[in-house]
Amino acid sequence: MIATINPTAFHVFGIAIQWYAIIIVSGIVLVSWLATKEAVRVGLKEDDVIDMMLWALPISIVGARLYYVIFEWQYYAQHPIEIFAIRNGGLAIYGGLIAGGLVLYFYTRHHFINTWTFLDVAAPSVLLAQAIGRWGNFMNHEAFGEVTTKAFLMKLHLPNFIIENMYIEGAYRQPTFLYESTWNMIGFIVIILLRRKNQFFKRGEVALTYILWYSFGRFFIEGMRTDSLMFFGGLRISQILSAVLFIGALSLIVIRRKNKNLPYYNRSYSLK
Repeated sequence: MIATINPTAFHVFGIAIQWYAIIIVSGIVLVSWLATKEAVRVGLKEDDVIDMMLWALPISIVGARLYYVIFEWQYYAQHPIEIFAIRNGGLAIYGGLIAGGLVLYFYTRHHFINTWTFLDVAAPSVLLAQAIGRWGNFMNHEAFGEVTTKAFLMKLHLPNFIIENMYIEGAYRQPTFLYESTWNMIGFIVIILLRRKNQFFKRGEVALTYILWYSFGRFFIEGMRTDSLMFFGGLRISQILSAVLFIGALSLIVIRRKNKNLPYYNRSYSLK
């Protein structure tokens, strides 16, 4: 038998340091580095990415928390002090993306940077961060799916440490964290390879392709989860938002392609 993973990695001065936090921070560092290198290739400065992220990261965390609290208000109205207990969990990625997107928009407008270009630089790195971040959910034994069997998990050829740690609440569970992480990682690789092709993406289409890819996968994977935030009538909020984003991104690509003067994504600058 393989021991259940302890969500706490170690303690520092009596403070528990969670694996979730370590994984998230590691992902942020990696994708920040990747984004700064791509920024130089399109004529931006590394400081543009770093300065924007200094604003976006804390505001995105607040946005992710507010999104979760709003749709779980029936609970938090009775326990208002727990609204601030982020260490206990309760961050919604869509809330973080919305808040981060707003920061990026206002930052680029203030610094006279083309917003679509900045989004194209950031989008693949965000998808990679989401792929890495789902492993934080694995460490916390959360974001899992319906009851399944050990035999089914073994047919997926998963390592034993994943199979045994999907035994949650008295039963083996669908590893939806892994499905989404894998989907996001594939999407990151596909978008990066396509972005390297000359005159493939128009300006803004890297970001819109990210939205298409992520929302499509999230729609179906969300339907398998047991911890979804729900809307009135039993609808899953993330599925509704995924459908809206997919249709919106696809519509924007079609509409913007009609503009013959829309420039291609330009990676003609060299790293120095």
